[in-house]
Amino acid sequence: MTPTRRKRLPLWPATLLVAGLSACVPSGGQAPQRIGPPPPRPVAPVAVTPETPKSAAARAYYAQVQNSLLSQGLLRTDGGGVDTPFDARILSENFIRIALYDEYSRTGGAFSRGETASILRRWDVPIRFQIQFGASVSPERRATDRARIASYIKRLAGLTGHPITLVDQGGNFTLHVVSEDEREQLGPTLRRELPGLSPQDVADVTGMAQTTYCLVYALSDGDSGNYRRAVAVVRAEHPDLLRQSCYHEEIAQGLGLANDSPRARPSIFNDDEEFALLTKQDELMLKILYDPEMWPGMTEAEAAPVVKRIAQRLLGSGA
Repeated sequence: MTPTRRKRLPLWPATLLVAGLSACVPSGGQAPQRIGPPPPRPVAPVAVTPETPKSAAARAYYAQVQNSLLSQGLLRTDGGGVDTPFDARILSENFIRIALYDEYSRTGGAFSRGETASILRRWDVPIRFQIQFGASVSPERRATDRARIASYIKRLAGLTGHPITLVDQGGNFTLHVVSEDEREQLGPTLRRELPGLSPQDVADVTGMAQTTYCLVYALSDGDSGNYRRAVAVVRAEHPDLLRQSCYHEEIAQGLGLANDSPRARPSIFNDDEEFALLTKQDELMLKILYDPEMWPGMTEAEAAPVVKRIAQRLLGSGA
């Protein structure tokens, strides 16, 4: 089968920001990141709801999607290598396109595809990251995914220099890992967690199209570009690598890298699905995003010379 692409909603400028799918290993020919589960920590007994026919069908479908992508050499976990070179110029151009443009615009309360210029957005308050697993997710899966996500957000905190901690309650960035049936009932929770969501925004989650693998909404403080709250939704039916790919991209996009670009390579911020996990170039873009020389609300004209200077500092002139 030919896999469908992951639909990505935009991280929204001003009040509301939305992004779309997901994808950590260094580039340069290093060994691929191991996808196998880390040693699980002890978990308390959890009552798991039986799988419904709807959820079983989704699980079978996304297993086919992952297998098809892998058979084409996609969903790479090596972070890039000699076949994906980039320099300071390429890095700065990709950053501008991904951090300062939106992939979608809102028309009549709904999103329509069409790239538009935006402003730089990022968090200006500590991120308290909370994971909410649906009752359909087994204790073993919860323990494995929680350990992976904890390791990933620790890595992101190190890259950005921004405080990101995993909490059990009181989060301002919440990740829901839910089945088909659970997602359809998520509306009241979404409205409570992000009161600024429109009825259409909620419907985009509860009625999520099959081609949307996962998504994230982020809420900013007026027109400042300062993120204050975010909610991501990942399908529990995804097989291992596709699910981890969703975690990588949605969390990273929720930090402020809103757009996708077909020129960004190696990168998870590209609709071609070549890379599953955060790449070396993605790491550098996160470093630029949270560099002290950058600030929320920057326009492309303000950001471009600063981005170029930071990229040159990180990689050399790239001339």
